[in-house]
Amino acid sequence: MALQTSRIFSLLFVIAVAIVLLILSWGYLSTSISWTAFSENNRHQDEDSLLKSYIELWVKKGNSTHPPAVFTTTHKAKIADSTKTNQVTKLKTDQMRASTHGAVAETPIPVLLKKSFKKLPQWDFEDVYNQDAPPRQTTCAQSLRNSEDESFKKAFLPNIRLFLHKNNFNMSEWNRLSHFNNPFGFMEYQYNDMMSSLKMIPKPKEPLLLPKPGNGGCVRCAVVGTGGILNGSKMGKEIDAHDYVFRMNGAAIKGYEEDVGNRTSVYVHTAHSITMSLYLFKKYGYTSAPHDEGIKYVMIPEGVGDFNWLEGLLKGERVSAGPYHNKRPWTYYGGQYNESRFYVLHQDFLRYVRNRFLKSAHLNNSYWAIVRPTNGAFALFLALHTCDTVSAYGFMTEDYKKYSNYYVEKNIKTHVVFYANHDYILEMNLWKKLHNSKIMRLYQRTDSETGTEKPKQL
Repeated sequence: MALQTSRIFSLLFVIAVAIVLLILSWGYLSTSISWTAFSENNRHQDEDSLLKSYIELWVKKGNSTHPPAVFTTTHKAKIADSTKTNQVTKLKTDQMRASTHGAVAETPIPVLLKKSFKKLPQWDFEDVYNQDAPPRQTTCAQSLRNSEDESFKKAFLPNIRLFLHKNNFNMSEWNRLSHFNNPFGFMEYQYNDMMSSLKMIPKPKEPLLLPKPGNGGCVRCAVVGTGGILNGSKMGKEIDAHDYVFRMNGAAIKGYEEDVGNRTSVYVHTAHSITMSLYLFKKYGYTSAPHDEGIKYVMIPEGVGDFNWLEGLLKGERVSAGPYHNKRPWTYYGGQYNESRFYVLHQDFLRYVRNRFLKSAHLNNSYWAIVRPTNGAFALFLALHTCDTVSAYGFMTEDYKKYSNYYVEKNIKTHVVFYANHDYILEMNLWKKLHNSKIMRLYQRTDSETGTEKPKQL
């Protein structure tokens, strides 16, 4: 009898242990990695290797328990029309709900590696973006925001979050953005390596642009590229007649005013472009980035070097690490650097431009991770989101073979250089499409030698 009772208690104990293990397993499954973030094309080839990488990395960090619930950042996000609802808010709400079911404190996810993907990975929240509400209101009758072009209206997010700063960044954002390669996110970056600079980026004290009085509420902008089409164009006065003028990269002005104007309101750059332009264009008279009084500088955070640059700039110290080690960033802004007039583009804005307007077929190739829109493309879309009317000068047109690569090349005829990290033809076709849809005006020459388009009345 005693033996039978002992066996019964042993059986009950085994059942109890099994129930406990089942409960723990259910809790793990409900808070661990959701692999639905892979597209069907990538799921089978990448899921096993990536899962293995996650587990190995987690074990290396000295953790004996299962990975934390923060992996729910890769949960199955329902992609709805993000022009109607802010899906990032929903994403964060879902994460908070997960944290109430026994989830551990949120920590950085293990680093994702670009080599784990044979082409651009597609997450369920790939097309989900932070948005600022409400969007800028305008009374301008000619505003591009009033466009009736259906494809543009569907893709365009008037209140997409433009700028990154310390007040809109936290651990959830780090983990979400760690799924995207630079400059669209922090894939391959270590949390501790980046936070010192991220925590320093100030919140902009004012909008990038404000309407000028007497324009019917319209903000009229010119975006000036460096293309050879401007050589001999005599577009300088027309460019300067706009309320604001955007420039980027090697924006040489002295000696070229008749063709490109002499005003700069917004200068868009990376650490690479602002430093290398001094070397590339020195022989054409270029001595520094534009530094008009009151100019606003906008930085594209292209890679880890840009964050090293930012930290040195914001601290007023030499860059302590990376490709710009020992450089003094503030000296590159001609005495016009001012923290209150310095902006850093948000990764969501950069990804939105790529995904909705310039998604190149090259992203399906093995070199996908280096493919991104040009600095000129980002500058042009920044203008489209901050201005009512936009005119683009010095951008690639269908007759690009007639012109030199840069407008500074006056005495020689060079060829346009196609770098592997940009899809120039895709961009050229988009500029033409936006022009034909009257969303912006693209400057195109009618005579490659001496004639130009008849200037439009501003």
